[in-house]
Amino acid sequence: MDELKLYTYIAVFGSFGLYFAIAWWARAGSTSDFYVAGGGITPIQNGMAIGADWMSAASFISMAGMIAFLGYGGSVFLMGWTGGYVLLAMLLAPYMRKHGKFTVPEFISDRYYSKTARIVAVVCLIVASITYIIGQMKGVGVAFSQFLELEYEHGLYAGMFVVWVYAVLGGMKGITYTQIAQYCVLIFAYTIPAVFISLQLTGNPIPQLGLGSTLADGSGVYLLDKLDAVVTDLGFKEYTTDNLGGTLNMFAYTMSLMIGTAGLPHVIMRFFTVPSVKAARSSAGYALVFIAILYTVAPAVGAMARLNLITTIEPAAGQHLVYDERPQWFKDWEHTGLLKFEDKNGDGKIQYSANAETNEMVKVDRDIMVLANPAIANLPNWVIALVAAGGLAAALSTAAGLLLAISSAVSHDLMKGVLTPDLSEKNELLAGRIVMTLSVGVAGWLGLNPPGFAAGTVALAFGLAASSLFPALMMGIFSKKMSGKAAVAGMCAGIGVTLLYVFQHKGIMFIQGTEFLGGLEPNWFLGISPNAFGAVGALVNFTVAFIVLKFTGPAPANIQQLVDNFRSPHGEVAAAHDH
Repeated sequence: MDELKLYTYIAVFGSFGLYFAIAWWARAGSTSDFYVAGGGITPIQNGMAIGADWMSAASFISMAGMIAFLGYGGSVFLMGWTGGYVLLAMLLAPYMRKHGKFTVPEFISDRYYSKTARIVAVVCLIVASITYIIGQMKGVGVAFSQFLELEYEHGLYAGMFVVWVYAVLGGMKGITYTQIAQYCVLIFAYTIPAVFISLQLTGNPIPQLGLGSTLADGSGVYLLDKLDAVVTDLGFKEYTTDNLGGTLNMFAYTMSLMIGTAGLPHVIMRFFTVPSVKAARSSAGYALVFIAILYTVAPAVGAMARLNLITTIEPAAGQHLVYDERPQWFKDWEHTGLLKFEDKNGDGKIQYSANAETNEMVKVDRDIMVLANPAIANLPNWVIALVAAGGLAAALSTAAGLLLAISSAVSHDLMKGVLTPDLSEKNELLAGRIVMTLSVGVAGWLGLNPPGFAAGTVALAFGLAASSLFPALMMGIFSKKMSGKAAVAGMCAGIGVTLLYVFQHKGIMFIQGTEFLGGLEPNWFLGISPNAFGAVGALVNFTVAFIVLKFTGPAPANIQQLVDNFRSPHGEVAAAHDH
C-alpha cells in the first residue's frame, strides 16, 4: 500500500469511527432528543453544529470550484449564503424559538391556524430538501470514488450507509455532536492546504491576504493580475470581471441565495436545540464566525487552484504539457471520469483553451478543484488525505441535517400533526426512523442520477426555499393580519412559478455548459437565470398573499394576539413540547 492510500484510510476511517462512536453515545431516547436534542445544546456547540450543517459539499467541494471558473461572479455564493445567516439571526430564529415548536411546518400550522398550510409547508420543505440533498450525495460520491479508488456508484453506496447509521441512530442529538466533530475536521481540512498553497505562491501564510499579494517569484506581479493574464491568454473571460450576465442577474442570484438560506428548514431547526431565545441569538453569532473562517478562505482557494491547474497544463504561452508526461493527480482524476482529454490534433500534447473546437480538455468538472488542489500543488500526502476526510465530513453533515428535516416533516408534521394525531411517542420515533431510511434511499437514487453538479443543484434548492417558505415565515412574524388562506395562496404561487420557470429552461443543466459563461439565453425573463429566479418567486409569493388577504379578510383576533406574544421582548416562552 502506498503512503497516500495509507494516510487516506487513516484520515477517512478514523473520522468515521469518531462519528459512529459519538452517534452511539448520544443516541436519541425520546422524540425531543430525536428532533431538537432535548433543547440542551450550548450556543458555542450549536454554532459549530450549524457551521457543519451549513458548510455542505456545495460549500466545501463546489463553491471554490465555482469561484475558480466563474471568477468574480462566483462571489454571489459568498454574499448570498452569509447574508442569509444575518437575515435568519435577526428576523426569524429568535421569534420562532420563542414560539417554541420543533419544525417549520408546525410553526406555519400554528400561525396560519390551518392544516392545509401545514401540508403545503411540508411539501415545499420536502421539495427544497430533496433538491438540496442531491448535491450532497454527488459530493459524497465524488469524494469516496476518488480517495478510496471505487467506482462513483460504490462510493455513493458507502456514503449512504454512513449517513444512515448515525442519522437514524442518533436523531438530532447524535447529529449535533457528530456535526461538532465534523466541523473541526472540515475546517482543518480546508484551511491547512490553503495556508500551504498561499505560502508557495505568495509567501504569505494567510490565504485571505495571499489572494491580494504579489507572487513569491520576485516578479512583483500580483496573483490576481497573473491569473487574469493566464486565463485571457487561453481565451477565457478575465477572472476579475462579472461572469454572471449582468448586475440584475447577480443581484437576483444573491437575493435568492440569501432569502433561501433564511428559509431553509434544516438550519432553522437547529435554533430549537438551545435552551432559550437569548441562546438562539448567540448561537447564530457564533455560527457566522465559524462559517466566515471557511468562506473568507474560499476565494483564495478558488483563484489559486485555477492558477495551479492552468500553469500545470499550459506551463507558458504557446507551451503545452505532453500527455504522456502528465502528473499522477491527472491520471487519478481521469479514472473517475471527471477529467477528460481528447487528442483532437494528434500531436500528443494537451491544448487547453476557451475555443470549443481546439480545446482538448473536454471535461474539467468544477467539483474536483478543491479535492485535487493539494495534489496539483504537490503538497504532502497527509494534507491530501486530510482534504478527503474534510470533503466527506462536509457532505455527510449536511445530508444528515436534511434527512432529519425531511423525516420530521413527514413523521411529526404530516402523520402526528394531520393524519394520526393520537400517534404515541414511541411510534412517532419509529416512523421518523423509517422515513429517514426511505429518504436515504431516495437521496442515493438521485445521487446516482444527478441533474447537474453540486453547487448548481444546491442553488435551485435555495430558490425553492426562497420562493415558498421564507415569505410565509416573514409574513407570519411581521404581519399580524396575514391570514391562512392568503399564506397558502402565496406559497403555492411562489414555488409554482419558480418550478415552472426552472423546468421551462431545462432545469439547471445550462450551468454545466460553457455557453453559460458566453452569454445569456435570449428568453430568460429580464436576463434572470433559473438559479436566480427564487427572488422573483418570493416577490410573487408576497404579492399574491397580500392580494388574497384584501379579499378574504385578516387573521382572527386570537392569532393576532399569538403574534404579539412571540414578538414581545418580555418573558421567555418555554419550548412547547406538546407530546
